[in-house]
Amino acid sequence: MSTELPVLKAKDFESDQDVRWCPGCGDYSILAQMKKVLADIGAKQESTVFVSGIGCSSRFPYYMNTYGMHSIHGRAPAFATGLKSTRPELDVWVITGDGDALSIGGNHLMHVIRRNLDINIVLFNNSIYGLTKGQYSPTSKIGKVTKSTPRGSIDHPLNPLSIALAAEGTFVARSVDSHIKHLVATLKRASEHKGTSFVEVYQNCNVFNDGIWEYAKSKKTKDETTVVLEHGKPLVFANGKKGIRLNGFEPEVVELDGNVSVDDLLFHDEKSTQPHLANVLARMRHPEFPEPIGVFRAVERQTYDEGINQQVVDAREEQGDGDLAKLFASGDTWTV
Repeated sequence: MSTELPVLKAKDFESDQDVRWCPGCGDYSILAQMKKVLADIGAKQESTVFVSGIGCSSRFPYYMNTYGMHSIHGRAPAFATGLKSTRPELDVWVITGDGDALSIGGNHLMHVIRRNLDINIVLFNNSIYGLTKGQYSPTSKIGKVTKSTPRGSIDHPLNPLSIALAAEGTFVARSVDSHIKHLVATLKRASEHKGTSFVEVYQNCNVFNDGIWEYAKSKKTKDETTVVLEHGKPLVFANGKKGIRLNGFEPEVVELDGNVSVDDLLFHDEKSTQPHLANVLARMRHPEFPEPIGVFRAVERQTYDEGINQQVVDAREEQGDGDLAKLFASGDTWTV
């Protein structure tokens, strides 16, 4: 006799906790789309875990009716590594922000990506420290005036996608909190990837950095200021009137006016084994270029959890099960 399991809906992934983000925060949209994605992909509550560090975004695990860990500032990748390595059957999501991931947690982020642990990382980029009420973050632009930079930031900002690509990330993508269909599709692609998926989400902090991504969010401007990446297709934007062409190794905006055809444009290849073109795309920034959104890179490589667990299997086959008591008493010992 078999018992048919209920089909979970987005609402089933909603916890009983009051959501305490500021009214109008972009986090609400990401939370809503995540619930839809989990329902659509048939995720199980008992095998899904959200791990976070510290920051506004890191309250995320409280609001999901799954397992979760609200861990230490910048150290969510370390917790996720331990969890996924010992429980590889779990679906592990890391929720982080630009301050949590790229400042105190920069080293942890880089190494989890290069190891290709089979987890999904979603970085909420609002370009500010919101939880601590408005200090500049690693992604704040030069000249950004905040409480901690009253004369304007003089730090060159980090590009999250460039960091992920430099660490040889196997899945690197970007979306926008208010582009609901695009965000859902991107998170689904991330969940399907075997290895570390890294998704940067442009997220509005309407209290301390309102409008930072307005050019990419507004229906009036986004056709001119963003270009949607699709594997195997040319980079066309502005309602088909403009495109991106490579001039040597440099991208340039061209008008599709008859002198330049679609065939002259750069065609997106997310499967390229080399990350060069993905890097070119990641460095395209507004206002000089439309900013790409979508999947920049999606390639396959052995995952860290597969590798480390295979080493354990191999060691047991060669040496048998270990004895912890013998190990502690082996070699040089001292009595204190």
